[in-house]
Amino acid sequence: MDVILLQRIAKLGQMGDTVRVKNGYARNFLLPTGKALRATEANKKRFQDQKVELEARNLQLKSEAAGVAEKLDGQSFVIVRQAGETGQLYGSVSARDIADAVTAGGFKVGREQIELVAPIKTLGLHPVPVHLHPEVEAKITVNVARTPEEAERQAKGEMITVVEEASIQDLGLEVGAALAEAGGDEG
Repeated sequence: MDVILLQRIAKLGQMGDTVRVKNGYARNFLLPTGKALRATEANKKRFQDQKVELEARNLQLKSEAAGVAEKLDGQSFVIVRQAGETGQLYGSVSARDIADAVTAGGFKVGREQIELVAPIKTLGLHPVPVHLHPEVEAKITVNVARTPEEAERQAKGEMITVVEEASIQDLGLEVGAALAEAGGDEG
């Protein structure tokens, strides 16, 4: 299906471009959200009539997003979660959790603006991009910790996960001692 883009869409095109997309993508996402119009002659004429107005609105939204990005860029947000000794979370931190933390921090951000490749499943500091506008991006840091005190230590650069190192000899001695005990009890 051919559509006319009403705003810039990453990996697709700029405002005003006529692009061919799959029918389902157009019907289920682009058309209902108002990001595109079907590329009919009537819609092409309608777009040309509204082009100046759309560009002005886009410029205004971009400047507002740039102002928010300036304040948001480099901010750090703490999310407290339960985790094991090795730093593996018992759940995960999703885009919704990050959006809630950013909103609680005083910025209005939706979960669709948080770009996570995969949910966060470990403790630590995680850089996360936030797309405030198709042309404006801010980078934040998500500090995932077990307690607020631990988050402060992590922010200072301290490692909080405990990695227990054991050599093969230590393991062999432990297994040998356990077998000796088991064998000694049977007699």
